[in-house]
Amino acid sequence: MQFVAFERSKQGTGASRRLRITGRTPGIVFGGDAEPTNIELDHNALWHALKKEAFHASILDMEFNGKTEKVLLRDVQYHPFKQLVLHADFQRVNAKTRLHKKVPLHFIGADESPAVKIDNCVINHVMTEIEVECLAMQLPENIEVDLSEVVKGQTIHARELKMPKNIKRVTHGRTNLTVVTVVPPKVEVVAAPVEVAPVDDKKGKKGKK
Repeated sequence: MQFVAFERSKQGTGASRRLRITGRTPGIVFGGDAEPTNIELDHNALWHALKKEAFHASILDMEFNGKTEKVLLRDVQYHPFKQLVLHADFQRVNAKTRLHKKVPLHFIGADESPAVKIDNCVINHVMTEIEVECLAMQLPENIEVDLSEVVKGQTIHARELKMPKNIKRVTHGRTNLTVVTVVPPKVEVVAAPVEVAPVDDKKGKKGKK
């Protein structure tokens, strides 16, 4: 993905506030051989870009001062209740940059699994992303989790995921992290109707005499 950044000359809380009023978002680019650079971005363009998964988990082409740099989105600050991006941080990367980054999980094939087709189970996604370590240029946009063969009661852990070549899973020592659980459908227990003994009309009439 590609986006455009502009040089930001003024710094400070007041300058950033005035910048946001004009429809721009302050940001910074750091890393690589260059010094950290203060930038500004068109807020509406950034807002729509942030809605795309790839903008968060892939290498981006940033146009800046007539040149294109490879960067990675590192942090975004949002306003607590307004639809407003307050600040964005980007990291410069190159072929030698090694990084840790959370990558989204894409679940496929669940509807074709025995658990769903035969047993009507519910597939519960416990994790929706996983942290990986790799060279920046090898960073995958997502990692697919094939659920086409899962069965009732099965649990898939992070250590079972098939990782792309040269991509290392990072679990910080927690090898039993649960990614997916297959939950059997709830069985509704219907109470049996209570039988009411019929009233003997003849006995009732005798009692009245």
